[in-house]
Amino acid sequence: MKKIMNKLELMKTANEIRKGIITAVHSAKSGHPGGSLSATDIYTYLYFEEMNIDPAEPKKADRDRFVLSKGHTAPGYYSTLAHRGFFPVEDLKTLRSVGSYLQGHPDMKHIPGVDMSSGSLGQGISAAVGMAASAKIFGDDFRVYTLLGDGEIQEGQVWEAAMLAAHRKLDNLVVIVDNNNLQIDGQISDVNSPYPIDKKFEAFNFHVINVDGHNFDELDAAFKEARATKGQPTAIIAKTVKGKGVSFMEDKAAWHGAAPNDEQYEIAMKDLEKVGEALCQM
Repeated sequence: MKKIMNKLELMKTANEIRKGIITAVHSAKSGHPGGSLSATDIYTYLYFEEMNIDPAEPKKADRDRFVLSKGHTAPGYYSTLAHRGFFPVEDLKTLRSVGSYLQGHPDMKHIPGVDMSSGSLGQGISAAVGMAASAKIFGDDFRVYTLLGDGEIQEGQVWEAAMLAAHRKLDNLVVIVDNNNLQIDGQISDVNSPYPIDKKFEAFNFHVINVDGHNFDELDAAFKEARATKGQPTAIIAKTVKGKGVSFMEDKAAWHGAAPNDEQYEIAMKDLEKVGEALCQM
């Protein structure tokens, strides 16, 4: 792992990734911007700081693996991969188009940098546990990261996978929960509350870390702590804001799976341009 960015550079990169998300879903006239924007800082830290990856060699055997368990937030994943150099940023405008390799869910067969195709919510963590177990069995030293939504953890399969991960002492696995408190039907606490999320993972014998998912200092400390943790997997519970960075999308469940129209697109991009300008003054 090579540290390639300082905190300010990470913040600037995250802002550019957010612009890519808005551009993609606006071009597609569909998609899931809310959960993509809430997870952007997590994506940024993983791909620009934490993970051992190489865009020039996306299938190298010793690379770290990432599984997007909440696969509908593919716009955030794609924008991150594009800005990291796995494919052209311009291709984000083809999201969900007929013939495009960038469809509504990640596809490991056609998208450079994608380690696992996404399916129904709850399935991704199981694939990640399998990858981490494989590394232990064969003596490989790569690490595995998986990102889940907080609504997603209402799925029982998540907890079956968590139980096995702890049983197998998979200290090469990091589960990140994007805790923006909103799912398609509203607040998770109203739909089917998974709280307290941290205590549940602790009960399943995970090492648990609570962070502000938009604070790169806290993310840095958490992932370093996860690396230092031996004998058990780590769960990072990241408190985030759905729609982060776009004024009219923040903390609104309606933007779980809706695309901005032309007028809303202009407002969103202006919001992010202002963020970028402020970062340039730092």
